[in-house]
Amino acid sequence: MSIRLGSSLVAASVNFKNSKILYSNRPRSCRFSVRSCVSDSHNAHKLVLEVKERLAKDCTSLPIGKNGRDDEEMILWFLKDRRFSVDEAIGKLTKAIKWRHEFKVNELSEDSVKPAADTGKAYVHGFLDVKGRPVVIVAPAKHIPGLLDPVEDEKLCVFLLEKALSKLPAGQDKILGIFDLRGFGSKNADLKFLTFLFDVFYYYYPSRLDEVLFVDAPFIFQPIWQFTKPVVKSYASLVKFCSAETVRKEYFTEETLPLHFRS
Repeated sequence: MSIRLGSSLVAASVNFKNSKILYSNRPRSCRFSVRSCVSDSHNAHKLVLEVKERLAKDCTSLPIGKNGRDDEEMILWFLKDRRFSVDEAIGKLTKAIKWRHEFKVNELSEDSVKPAADTGKAYVHGFLDVKGRPVVIVAPAKHIPGLLDPVEDEKLCVFLLEKALSKLPAGQDKILGIFDLRGFGSKNADLKFLTFLFDVFYYYYPSRLDEVLFVDAPFIFQPIWQFTKPVVKSYASLVKFCSAETVRKEYFTEETLPLHFRS
């Protein structure tokens, strides 16, 4: 579903350069506090085992193995995301495991996402940024809503996330997203896909996105961002508007700079 920008919407929007990133209210209460539950790795492991045992007892239909109900690394990640609340982690983890099975995440491959990947609209950069983060680069100007089945774009999105996460170096657990908005126009706007994208990050890959760069955003992007903020909620706080020059100087070295940021 594309966003059609009316003159009234554009007129009503404020200058995005002066707009402040909105922080949504995050849950302030949880069953366990980080201080009391994760004072040492032993306590954290106890919570992992509790989640694992409850899933084994109450969710026998969920798959096992990597990214399954017995994957202790995955369980720990969701516990961290839910501030070590066992009940909240189980709820979110159950939904994520079911989605992965239904979406057939483990079956995604270069060949299966080729139709969308060939557009060049998104890819995983071959180098880490200066902070050691894997980088997913998106070129929205190459995205035309309706040109492909929306499922093809969703499959590419998930495949690239999996690929980026597979490149995480030791000690790093989050990725950088770069939206190169040069050349972006109203024909490229796609609120439905943006909703899918942020649902994926919130429900299925929580706390994996460290920062999002909106590079050289044109004026036409301003009302779209104002329209999108309520959808992305707390992820708006991760967004930074910047120039291509900032990307060149602050995020990569001369050797690791993406090709289309070299000029």
